[in-house]
Amino acid sequence: MTPALLVENLTVSLHGLPLVNGVSFAIEPGEKVALLGASGSGKSLTASALLGQLPRNMYVSGSLRIDGRYLPLRRKPTEASGLSAIHQNPLAALNPLVRLGSQLAIPLKKAGLSSQSTHERAIELLTSVGIEDPERILSSYSGELSGGQLQRVCIALALACRGSVLVADEPTTALDVVSQAKVLDVLAGPSAAAQAILFITHDLAAAETLCTRVLVIRAGRIVEEAPMEILLAQPEHSYTTQLVEAAWAGHGASA
Repeated sequence: MTPALLVENLTVSLHGLPLVNGVSFAIEPGEKVALLGASGSGKSLTASALLGQLPRNMYVSGSLRIDGRYLPLRRKPTEASGLSAIHQNPLAALNPLVRLGSQLAIPLKKAGLSSQSTHERAIELLTSVGIEDPERILSSYSGELSGGQLQRVCIALALACRGSVLVADEPTTALDVVSQAKVLDVLAGPSAAAQAILFITHDLAAAETLCTRVLVIRAGRIVEEAPMEILLAQPEHSYTTQLVEAAWAGHGASA
């Protein structure tokens, strides 16, 4: 089976200093994989490199393939690339001056839907991500919604792009516990079942809810890769052990 996402020897450097160093991994169609690491580990730089969003002064090399098709690293993905994204800050991903319905309609109309079909599909997408009043949301601006609502709109937008690969960069970090749970439910549910997801996070508990496999990144390198249940029970790298112990301690403190 051709991987939905294949990354080979991804390297990001600044003034000759490697920040991401030789990262390679594959994700199968429909598979949910966590890229787990603490702040500064290189996980969000990895996401930015895959999405063509690195600052101009950073050098990037390596190979990126979506469904077997080569995608240049410096090119921002489009609907046709098969790669879509959910960002940590949904306000930054949405235009505050354009109604959300108009923004959601853009990829749907590019897919060839009529105006009526576009509206119906937008309602379906918003409903699928847990929006209870989709008509109101479509007529709203981003500044009129809560953070949890905005993040679910961004998920609907990513689903509308119909990409086979979804890069979710810390999508739950800025949300309250209830909103985090709703977002994770959507990503784990039938709406995103067909998409491969790279779930970038520092939160092992959130990763456990969604993902079946984990890539642990430290100082720009993948230091461990394992199925979720094995990593939680028997972490091999000392850094992974620290992350697992911290997650268990946090779970105990919140219980």
